[in-house]
Amino acid sequence: MTPSALLSERLRSHRLTAPARTVTDAASHMLAVQGQEFLAGRWALGIRTSGAPSLSAVDRAFARGELVRSWTMRGTLHIIPAADLRWVLSVTGERQRKQVAGRHRELGIDGEMLARVGGALRERLADGGRTRAQLLDDIAALGIDPSAQRGVHIIGALCVDGVLVQGPVVARDGAVGREQLFVLADEHLPDAVAPDDPLAEFFVRYIDGHGPAGAADFAWWSGLTLGAAREAVERARHRVTEVEEGLFVSAVRPRRGRGIDDAELRALPMFDEYYISYADRTPVADADAMARIGPGKNGMVRASLLAGGRIAGAWTHSAAVGRHRDAPIAEPFDAALDPDAVDAALTRYGDFVAR
Repeated sequence: MTPSALLSERLRSHRLTAPARTVTDAASHMLAVQGQEFLAGRWALGIRTSGAPSLSAVDRAFARGELVRSWTMRGTLHIIPAADLRWVLSVTGERQRKQVAGRHRELGIDGEMLARVGGALRERLADGGRTRAQLLDDIAALGIDPSAQRGVHIIGALCVDGVLVQGPVVARDGAVGREQLFVLADEHLPDAVAPDDPLAEFFVRYIDGHGPAGAADFAWWSGLTLGAAREAVERARHRVTEVEEGLFVSAVRPRRGRGIDDAELRALPMFDEYYISYADRTPVADADAMARIGPGKNGMVRASLLAGGRIAGAWTHSAAVGRHRDAPIAEPFDAALDPDAVDAALTRYGDFVAR
């Protein structure tokens, strides 16, 4: 597969040239989009949706219980369709627990403590959701010191265990909502039939939203071992299309949007899946661009400008109170970037946030 063909197919898989009808359709297609920066995760769905998507439309999907946010894999927050969370955690949960086991021992977090906190929170949350700050107060009220990130780790572990999930967005007057209410998973997640083979389904859904990609890419994205990723490939091989050895695309490709060009300039959010979700990112960024976008020493991945399927700049925007309507600021890496195209891409984001 030529480099240009690879980029063209990824743009299509990521719904950047084949946008979904609604933000929930975009979320279902992608399965999970990285969401530790919450506004960025919501724009990741917006940019993959046709028409004039809005932040309020994404937030309404959370309010209706169609979308949730949780630590789905790699110990990282993702936005995911509510109907898919349980079976995904059935694949990734144990791996995530092993990855934090040492830190939990240092903090004195064990099964008994989690069961005690979980039981108390089930009573607290029976009548509605609570913010993270309120949950930390609840933990402290049980005589457990939430400092040193102990409380945060307890909350995260209860999410991985399927006790809690982040649901409706907390409104902020005159500003973008930046946090969600934690709710009981048993009351918030819909009854959904799990796939017959969750591991195979996990790989198929990754390829649907990220192909062309292979086992090493899937292992990085999912946080599973390379051995488990290779097993997933073998179990799902009959459900995907191998375009060259070890490189797969979806058996059913999304339809490209009419008049949408691969070369179109796009404003991707922080931590966007198009850049971050592969073991090898060189197809979409050169060494200089990767150094400037990240991940940096603090783990941050900057919002990027995408031209012709490759990273060609960065941009910033504040979601602080009173500043979310400010114009984003572009940082082109290439002086040849069309300023009008940059403005158009950032205007689309600005319109998304404002509505």
